[in-house]
Amino acid sequence: MTTFKLKYKTRSLYYRARGKGETLLLIHGLGSTGADWEFQVRALERHFRVIVPDLPGSGYSPPFEGDFNISDCADVLWVLLDHLQVSVANIAGFSLGGAVALEMALQRPQGVGRLALINTLLSYRIDHWWKWLEARVPAVLIRLMGMRCAARLTAARLFPMPWQRVLRERAFEVISQVTAKVYLGMAKALERWTAIERLDRLQAKTLMIAAEHDFTPLAEKISMAKAVHADLAIVHGSRHCTPFDSIKATNTCLLAWFNDRPLRASRRWICDGAPALGRLSRVTRFVEERAGLNRLEFGA
Repeated sequence: MTTFKLKYKTRSLYYRARGKGETLLLIHGLGSTGADWEFQVRALERHFRVIVPDLPGSGYSPPFEGDFNISDCADVLWVLLDHLQVSVANIAGFSLGGAVALEMALQRPQGVGRLALINTLLSYRIDHWWKWLEARVPAVLIRLMGMRCAARLTAARLFPMPWQRVLRERAFEVISQVTAKVYLGMAKALERWTAIERLDRLQAKTLMIAAEHDFTPLAEKISMAKAVHADLAIVHGSRHCTPFDSIKATNTCLLAWFNDRPLRASRRWICDGAPALGRLSRVTRFVEERAGLNRLEFGA
């Protein structure tokens, strides 16, 4: 277990480190934890030194004092990479984690070699009715029904298929462990965040992985890919949680991208189907067992 202390504000951040090679940072989404990248880590650790943090308020990492902020999350992950003596990293982020990953690439343009954004937007500010619904309805459900009931509904929406029962149960367990205050604070932080005015700073080669049936329209992802000159992989049949419901497509894309191999433009990426259930069950059992945990502390 590694401990690092910085001379201001007592804070702590947990992370996992697996594999050897170039550094690849994986950043999880809202209501998730670093352990949920296990489906990808098992494939990526053979090629990279994979660093997987729990964002503040998620998993083992306690929340920061005050409001959750995307920029602050990016700051603390750069502190982590500085501590690990990583000057240039590849980064992949899912959903909210994609916003943090993009923020990191904008904060230090020369510090990110390759970037992969999974079901992420350039801005989450409420400028359309569907963004209003996605922001306001979950918040109302949490306040009226509590976190556990809201987590149950969210898990069912993320993984509605009969063969996704294992994923649905795992999602419920993980989301229900997040406090309402932290969950709503993270969601509010997304609403305040935008990268649109700063895209000229982006230097990293970028891949976007977009689900056909994500909560946000596919058309916006296509426009975003054009705006950042990104390669785009559309996963047909996938919903919001593409790293979980489309493991093969996600891993194949990430391995090709971060190994500097071209993605075949003609390939049709598809969601995992019922035959994957046994594999999902086995991997789920090892999510915590196989994750080597380290702790980064900074404070005075």
